[in-house]
Amino acid sequence: MLKTIFKKTALAVLLVHIIFITATLASIVCLKYHNPPKTSLMIYRQVFRGEKNPSQHYMELESIPADIVKMIIATEDYRFHEHPGIDIDAIKRAYFINKKAGYFMYGGSTITQQLARTLFLCPKKLLLRKYLELIIAFELELVLTKERILELYVNYAEWGKGVYGISAAARYYYGRGCLSLSPDEVSRLIAVLAGPYTTTPSTIGSRKFILNRYNTIKFR
Repeated sequence: MLKTIFKKTALAVLLVHIIFITATLASIVCLKYHNPPKTSLMIYRQVFRGEKNPSQHYMELESIPADIVKMIIATEDYRFHEHPGIDIDAIKRAYFINKKAGYFMYGGSTITQQLARTLFLCPKKLLLRKYLELIIAFELELVLTKERILELYVNYAEWGKGVYGISAAARYYYGRGCLSLSPDEVSRLIAVLAGPYTTTPSTIGSRKFILNRYNTIKFR
């Protein structure tokens, strides 16, 4: 009896995985050629936070200043071009940081993982979400180029209540496009990514360490 139940459960879990992977892979293939009109994060914020008409202005990666792209990588995922979607060293580092802090302080997610969460999942910190996030991250790296992943990330990342993408964020906080921002304004804007619902560029202190990391990053 138990053996039969176990077998049926295992088959059900396998079937759910097959359906999930097939559905997400098909969606990611579409992302090679099309930009999604909305993400799961946008829908989640609309349903549970009452956000209306999210602000977004899509920019192709080559239209975004290279310095801004470098700074985003330096602060969010400096090994972006080296890892296959997840960064084991970052996960280990996050574990020890959180253990020492005594609470969940640092996530260790890569840009690819953050994109997976933004496009397909919800922001709730659940183990199941983290597991699904890893699967999608590997799929994204399998199907898309690093440049496409980065382009989707900078255009759909949350930068505040109803604000998505670097261009919309620059216009929302500074009243002008990201092409005309100063290095300090850019560094403050990027710092908001760590807490888009709790911080703004004006509430963030000096971000000189971001500039230092940017100056030393090996960008390819």
